Amino acid sequence: MRSRRCVRDWRGVILVAAVYVYFLIFAQFAFLAILSANGIQAERLKGAMVSMAFGGILFSLLTPRIHIIGNPALRLRIGLCISVIAALLSLCPLQFASAVGVAFLIGTGLGIVTLTLVTHLAEWCGEHATHVKSGLGVGLGYLICNIPTVFAATPKLQALLSALVFVGVASLPLSITPNGASIRVHSHAQRQPNFAFLSVLIAFTALIWLDSAAFYIIQHNGALKAGTWEGNVRLWSIAGVHFVFAVASALLLRRHKIALVLTGAFAFLGAACAFLAHPSFTASARLFYPAGVSLYSVALVLYPSSLSSAQNLNERARQAGWLYAIAGWIGSALGIGMGQNLGHIPIMFVGAAGLLVLAPISIDLTRRAPREVALLTSVIAISAIALHFIPSANAENSQTAIERGKRVYIAEGCISCHSQYVRPNTSDELMWGPASTPAEVHHEKPPLIGNRRQGPDLAEVGLRRSPAWLREHLIEPRALNGNSIMPSYAYLFEDRRGSDLVAYLTSLQSGNIAAHLAEEHSWHPAASAMHLANLSEGERLYWQDCATCHESDGDARKLWSGPFNQLPLSLNQMHRSAQSQNTQQLAQIIKFGIHATDMPGHEWLSDRQVASISLWIRDNDSQTITQH
Repeated sequence: MRSRRCVRDWRGVILVAAVYVYFLIFAQFAFLAILSANGIQAERLKGAMVSMAFGGILFSLLTPRIHIIGNPALRLRIGLCISVIAALLSLCPLQFASAVGVAFLIGTGLGIVTLTLVTHLAEWCGEHATHVKSGLGVGLGYLICNIPTVFAATPKLQALLSALVFVGVASLPLSITPNGASIRVHSHAQRQPNFAFLSVLIAFTALIWLDSAAFYIIQHNGALKAGTWEGNVRLWSIAGVHFVFAVASALLLRRHKIALVLTGAFAFLGAACAFLAHPSFTASARLFYPAGVSLYSVALVLYPSSLSSAQNLNERARQAGWLYAIAGWIGSALGIGMGQNLGHIPIMFVGAAGLLVLAPISIDLTRRAPREVALLTSVIAISAIALHFIPSANAENSQTAIERGKRVYIAEGCISCHSQYVRPNTSDELMWGPASTPAEVHHEKPPLIGNRRQGPDLAEVGLRRSPAWLREHLIEPRALNGNSIMPSYAYLFEDRRGSDLVAYLTSLQSGNIAAHLAEEHSWHPAASAMHLANLSEGERLYWQDCATCHESDGDARKLWSGPFNQLPLSLNQMHRSAQSQNTQQLAQIIKFGIHATDMPGHEWLSDRQVASISLWIRDNDSQTITQH
């Protein structure tokens, strides 16, 4: 009996924490990764997310009006069941249509659960310490999501974990006394500053917009993500900051300091958004961002039940519906859109968001609490001074495409597989270009000589590959090289990062190339390699390394009619052309490509392999070729 009473006293904490775990670890992380793994990307992925937002908005607005299910406990369980079904369905193979349906279920379930929970939060938390229990729930939810084993789990395991959490919550004793604790707790709201609901709605929308934009930018920028969410120490520090500031927010709200909480949330979030514009401040952004998020999150959870000036349950429910539909779902979508389209958060926008958050607070407090006005004015002034001296995110716009592309190259970790250092007096010089000098390495800021060479050296790649070839290779490597192990970077071309990276790679070429080109033109396969060349090896290598471009049904040839200058020769055309060329000329084309065209080289092939391909193309008769 005692344990059951203990659960009833703490079920508000459990409910809030569970909703945050489901939303953060599944809806925002795992589900997106699952869709990508099912091949649902780019515009189709956006379509699925729109479906989720539509379900969330629709049922945030409808839930307060669903009078047919008047029992809050039953309504909460229905929302939990829909959410569990959606999480389990995400484990099945998904096509676009089914993904849209599952996304809609996720939004629907979350809309019902969150609206029912926040409207009746006081009943589930009990008569005492509603604010503190809500803060503990928010803090625990964020803490659980940042536990390294949970954060780094596979997307399907995260989906299953989220479903199990909601199953466990649904089994709790959720029945409530409709007119008990809520009325007593709600009476405290009359002592709160009576901000107009529209002002509160705008303030939360601005904060969630900043939060979502910062979240998206961190998640899709390799350098920022590595400096914030990668590594056990970083994750535990973020979890600790979330928990501490969630509890601090609850204690402040218990003392009716909503103005201070919202001001502090903006100060931390605004500073974090500014810090993200400069790599030197990544560590600060890692701490400021969770602090601001936890401060406003507790206020967002508590507002409908104990901070609103609404006079009755129905009015509270309707306010909660509009708050979560507009600030929660639409504000989040606008922030993600800003992150996708701009890749940064303009400082001017941060300032505008600050006015939306702080102006109504200042106007109200001027009449009520002059001391708090002085304190908030100091916070605003310090924040404005700090933002002024932080390098502007718009500075990125003043950079050239090459400079921005270099940042993308670093952020995506290209140095893990590609070097930019041609070693002197080695075979590197023939394959990749003129040898690098110590002066050139020291000139680079930072040096990008690379960690390992799992792919080609890129020191002179701008002379060896055309911009069109580089673009298509980044989008789908195996379309141009069937044996490539490089992952696709198609997502970079959803914004300008892809074209910036191509501009940077194209710029990687020195002015001292004439001697290297002369060396290429004088090269020919060793006599021993010509002696060892054989047709079967040449045929195998052709279909492995050349067919993607030169066969009519090859992946690259399908692309070639668009971005490339001209179609590659077919096998028959190459056979006829090879009859008018000597073996050395054909071998040079296979080995080094054709300079200043889209024809790439195959520098990594040995002399014998090049000779075998040349032999097969030249000596294979038309009948044999046609059979392939």
